[in-house]
Amino acid sequence: MELVISGPEGPPKTVELAVNLSLGRAVDSDLPYPEDLWLSRYHLCFEQHAGDWFVRDCSSRNGTVVNASSLKLPHRLRNGDHIYAGHLTIEVRERPRPPQRPLISFVPQDRKSTVETIVTSLDKVLGKTDAAPNRFVRALIRAGQELAVHRPLAEVFGVILNFSLSAMDAKRGVILTLEGSELAVRASKGEGFVISTAVRDRVLREKCSLMIKDAQADDIFRRQQSIVLHRVHSMMAVPLQTGNRVIGLIYVDNGEVIHPFSQEDLDLLTVMANIAAIRIEHARLAAIERTEQLMQSELAQASEIQRSLLPAEAPVCAGYEMAGHNIPCRSIGGDYYDFLAYRDGRLALIVGDVSGKGMPAALMMSSLQARVEMLVETQPDPASAVGVLNRNLAARCPLGKFITFFYALLDPASGSLAYSNAGHNYPLLLRSDGTVERLAGGGIVLGLSSSAHYELKNVALHAGDLLALYSDGVTEAADSGEQEFGEQGLIDFLTTHRSEPCADIVNGLVQHVRRWSGASSFADDFTIVLVRRQGGAA
Repeated sequence: MELVISGPEGPPKTVELAVNLSLGRAVDSDLPYPEDLWLSRYHLCFEQHAGDWFVRDCSSRNGTVVNASSLKLPHRLRNGDHIYAGHLTIEVRERPRPPQRPLISFVPQDRKSTVETIVTSLDKVLGKTDAAPNRFVRALIRAGQELAVHRPLAEVFGVILNFSLSAMDAKRGVILTLEGSELAVRASKGEGFVISTAVRDRVLREKCSLMIKDAQADDIFRRQQSIVLHRVHSMMAVPLQTGNRVIGLIYVDNGEVIHPFSQEDLDLLTVMANIAAIRIEHARLAAIERTEQLMQSELAQASEIQRSLLPAEAPVCAGYEMAGHNIPCRSIGGDYYDFLAYRDGRLALIVGDVSGKGMPAALMMSSLQARVEMLVETQPDPASAVGVLNRNLAARCPLGKFITFFYALLDPASGSLAYSNAGHNYPLLLRSDGTVERLAGGGIVLGLSSSAHYELKNVALHAGDLLALYSDGVTEAADSGEQEFGEQGLIDFLTTHRSEPCADIVNGLVQHVRRWSGASSFADDFTIVLVRRQGGAA
């Protein structure tokens, strides 16, 4: 068996099932995915028993789905099984049988071969024996050896220039790289370099290597003081080229009249520049990769901090069942939900959505969460709470940013729900008799106008009623044809599954929308909160 693991980023990864494997967010998992916050630290494992392979859920918070069913007991793997965990889709396949013929065979030779055999060695090529070395080959091997050593990118340029000057027997030279539309000096030996714009443009645009054998005989160069001062006679300029892309050029010159640069010198420097360009690009990519790894590490830490701001689990409230979950579309997001207890026994139910995505939205979400918790101390009614938040945010909200926000206060004893809405999706109230109410009304989004007014609304939750708060990442999830899941899609799903535990409905909704959209990840932050008053018809 083998596993083909696909996620929202990067190509699929193929893993052979040869030993027992664990998968989760923990870095010491056999298959670690630390950035997938929908996964538990140790989410699931693959185990072999009596010759068969099984997948087992390790009591994960958000569950595992195999094909179309939630994984409760270990499942024996079969070819074609699909496993869904977090943002991952795992396909189970049978590994192709290896070819029976050996890859290579060695046969004895019992008599001397009559075929001519040519023998050489690296020492001979490098001139470490009495044989005369090939200058071209020796220079290329030295270039390869010098560039094979791991060095910071800044040091690579100096190494390239030194072996280029040595191979050309030149005293002066400079390496320039393209940074946008400008050429930047990366390494130099000497000063007062004169390169005509015609030479520069042909090297960069036409990928040509150019040589001027006698600059003193050229009217343009002869008039340049630095050419005369440094007694420059021969000069060469070659492109730093990787594939069809030119990233800069190498220029060298010398003052030797008797031994000017030759065609062989130009050919050699051209090839060496190509080798050097590849090494420069590799060093650049390595530097970018290190920066990205650092950024990913910081994002993972930011993600952990943000997750700590959201409820670890729904509160226990006598006579009620609750569940909530948030899935950011990136490592961090701008959706916010919470359950906050008032001292008088009431419970605040909160959902917010910061405009935008990523780090800016996450920072605003953290600021919003801190302000909301401070409001609990003063115990305002929802409309007053939303008004205070809006005045505070309007003075500090960046231009073009805003927050949709829904704030409700539930009195568990009576079931009364007072609420105020600042431009958020209207929550849905599924009554026990099958009717559906939208908790409409409210005011504009937070952060646009400090003088905005917000309505206070009231509704009662009766036994068997189910309240759903959500962000637009749920209803605006789209399939391949750009059709949105929509409010009606959410109503239909909740109506069909309303008799199930709230936690199961939340998990089932996530998997349902993923299958419906045909995507393993969401295009926007996905938040759902469910509150059911127990008793009565379900």
